[in-house]
Amino acid sequence: DESHIKGIHDAMAEFETLTCINFVKRNTERDYLIIKSADGCWSNYGKVGGGQTVSVMKAGCMWKGIIQHELDHALGFLHEHSRSDRDKHVKIMWEYISPADRPDFKKFENSNNLGLPYDYSSVMHYGPYTFTNTTGKATIVPIPDGSVHIGQRQGLSNLDVAKINKLYNCSRCSTILDAASGSLTSANHPRNYSDNTNCVWLIRTRSRKISLHFQAFELQTTRGCQGDYVKVYDGSSKSSAVLMDKTCGSKIPNDIVASGNLMLIEFITDGANTASGFQAIFTSGRSENKENGKE
Repeated sequence: DESHIKGIHDAMAEFETLTCINFVKRNTERDYLIIKSADGCWSNYGKVGGGQTVSVMKAGCMWKGIIQHELDHALGFLHEHSRSDRDKHVKIMWEYISPADRPDFKKFENSNNLGLPYDYSSVMHYGPYTFTNTTGKATIVPIPDGSVHIGQRQGLSNLDVAKINKLYNCSRCSTILDAASGSLTSANHPRNYSDNTNCVWLIRTRSRKISLHFQAFELQTTRGCQGDYVKVYDGSSKSSAVLMDKTCGSKIPNDIVASGNLMLIEFITDGANTASGFQAIFTSGRSENKENGKE
């Protein structure tokens, strides 16, 4: 089914944008993932060898964050609430978890936490009521502050990305901006950015159309902007439609509006000449047209 396959490709594309992981169509490789709609949303932890199944059932698993959760298991990641240090961050309410579901809340005493902090906003964290056997009773309670939000499935968090990049030895510089509005700048701005950088910012709002406004812009000028450039995409990957092609020099670009709630900004610099870089703010509004004063 086309839309399901597109959903899986979109979830993969975000990994490819933010990390060094690439999902390549299998040819004759011995070890590979078989992604299919089986019974529920599940995956093995890490590489099993041979063809291994990642199940993303058409009914119930077709959210980007759920697909990414299962793919992240295949990449080697446990549930966040299974980390060795989880008891400092959450309380597991065993009495509301049926015995059959308890293995999913198991703590791994010697998990490799990659020297990175516990992440309540990880796509690998369960929500408060996951597998509860009693309506309204939480199975996982954040401590000391029980109101902390857990279990988001919008997509990978900044720490999810940092962990993948650390495990896979990737120096990609990626930032996810999960807010209705905010700002971004090149490194060191207004001092000069460095040579040979490859950075992306993914703006991800809840359901609103994103606008990007550059306040400062000063990049090395080259013919066709082949050296240093900023490029903006209408979506979360470099295969998304281009909103602003390679741009350099010192003219402030026009405002850019995405068609939806995802926008990707790419900043590439070569080995010669730097400048002060850029500063931009983004906002997001209603996605309806406000023509003729009507919403």
